[in-house]
Amino acid sequence: MARNRYDVDEELESPFRWEHFKRSFVYVSRYKKRMITALLVSFVGAVVALTGPLFMQQALDVAVPNKDVGQLLFLGGLLLLTVLVSVAANYIRGVLMARVGHGIVHDIRKDLFDHLQTLPFSYFDNRPHGKILVRVVHYINSISEMFSNGIINFIVEIINIVFICIFMLQVSVPLALITMAGLPVLGVFIFLIKHKQHRAWQNVSNKTSNLNAYVQESIDGASVTQMFNRQETNEGIFEKLSEGYRKAWLKMEVLFNAVPPTVEIVSQVVLTLVYIAGVYWFDPMVSFGVLLAMGTYASRFWQPITNLAQIYNQFINCVAYLERIFELIDEPSVIEDKEGAYELPPITGKVEFDHVSFEYEPGVRILNDVSFTARPGESIALVGPTGAGKTTIVNLISRFYNIELGQVRIDQNSVMDVTLHSLRSQMGIMLQDSFIFSGTLMDNIRYGRLDATDEEVIAAAKAVHAHAFIIQMERGYDTVVKERGGGLSQGQKQLIAFARTLLNDPKILVLDEATSSIDTATERLVQEGIALLLKGRTSFIIAHRLSTIERCDRILYIDQGRIAEAGTHEELMAKGGLYHQLYSSQMHLAG
Repeated sequence: MARNRYDVDEELESPFRWEHFKRSFVYVSRYKKRMITALLVSFVGAVVALTGPLFMQQALDVAVPNKDVGQLLFLGGLLLLTVLVSVAANYIRGVLMARVGHGIVHDIRKDLFDHLQTLPFSYFDNRPHGKILVRVVHYINSISEMFSNGIINFIVEIINIVFICIFMLQVSVPLALITMAGLPVLGVFIFLIKHKQHRAWQNVSNKTSNLNAYVQESIDGASVTQMFNRQETNEGIFEKLSEGYRKAWLKMEVLFNAVPPTVEIVSQVVLTLVYIAGVYWFDPMVSFGVLLAMGTYASRFWQPITNLAQIYNQFINCVAYLERIFELIDEPSVIEDKEGAYELPPITGKVEFDHVSFEYEPGVRILNDVSFTARPGESIALVGPTGAGKTTIVNLISRFYNIELGQVRIDQNSVMDVTLHSLRSQMGIMLQDSFIFSGTLMDNIRYGRLDATDEEVIAAAKAVHAHAFIIQMERGYDTVVKERGGGLSQGQKQLIAFARTLLNDPKILVLDEATSSIDTATERLVQEGIALLLKGRTSFIIAHRLSTIERCDRILYIDQGRIAEAGTHEELMAKGGLYHQLYSSQMHLAG
């Protein structure tokens, strides 16, 4: 799909709607008490600060002409007090809103991450992981300022404007109207460029996502890059993506930086008109105190306007990122508990496929009317050509995909009717790609069952013959491995993952090419451990190396989504069919 490309801009599947912003206020409402407190503190600080010019007017028009030093000192003290109260209020408001903003961001990020855990494999298959990561980290960080200060600042600045207007009207109605006359001009300008600003931020969002996706892919594939001498080519690709981001950012800056100077120009023109009107248009000329007070209020009137313009820029930025964040949160989980799902009781391990057909894409059948029954404790090998449907069969048992045609039952319970947790907690799955988390070897094995004791972890490691190489490491089971198992061989990573799976003590065990990266000598030891551990467990084993599945109770040869042959190794070899041909060709190549 096109979205699974680092060099293709993502199409926005859920454009901005006011519902997005309303949804964000669900998070805001959790902190309403602190926000109300911050708002009250801001209100007090704003009102107190606005009394300052009145004290200045009184000092210039009354105290100074009357040479009343006592009144002048008193008014000066009041003016200093207004400054101190205003500064204290701003500090308290800043601390409160920092806690609120980052609390909101934490809640959104948690919900986003929690939702990621429920998404189907197909979501991650169809998108570069870097484009997913940028939503969880960068986009949410980018909206933190809006929630930490933007919302409360917006309310505070509106309050400031209202009170400044009231105070201005108290001083001089005509001069107040002149001051406010510039608002319509600014409003028209913002209306004309708002759509371009929104598109500019969306473009920046896309270019950020593309760049992040390529960097993530390059880090994951660093060894392959060096192996094939792709450094210069990769540098060229990075340069192109980085240049695309730079151009998008600069275009956005041009549009967003147009607002503050426009506000500044309008405010200076208005302020000039206030002084000219006060001196030349009025007869008699207004007093110096009134002129100074109005000039101060006019300057203060346009300061919140400038701040609102900055908040508006934040809002447009926030909208572009909220679109992407809520798009991910709205991504349907698809694989989730149906209404009325019940807990799967402890199972014996009987698995039935009843006329199951399946397709990943409409019209392309992967499985076609598959039926078989695995008895409790039976080991079933799935063999056949690549793409025949072997992995799909085991994925349906674990319900990694929904079943639309036919039924898969475990101990007579349809996997569609039971809860996912109760189903998967009784299964153990070992995939070909053994993912190792950063942390100790002990923690990696215990990942299969968090309440396991050290002795149980070590027993599982011994069973798959991982114990021998672990105790030879510098700190044994406390050895810290790097991200994705750096420092371990592929075979060692698979042994660790195998121990992790077996520690869960599953009733149904799935091994999907689980021994593909283990050398032949180690594999013999592992097979001995597996033979003991498979007793009493139903197992499904996918292996291209047919020598590893000769002792399975039954072998199913899957071809073009159907079971073409079924039987033991000896029965299928005697039959001389597809399995015989595949086995003979492998032995010939091995010989």
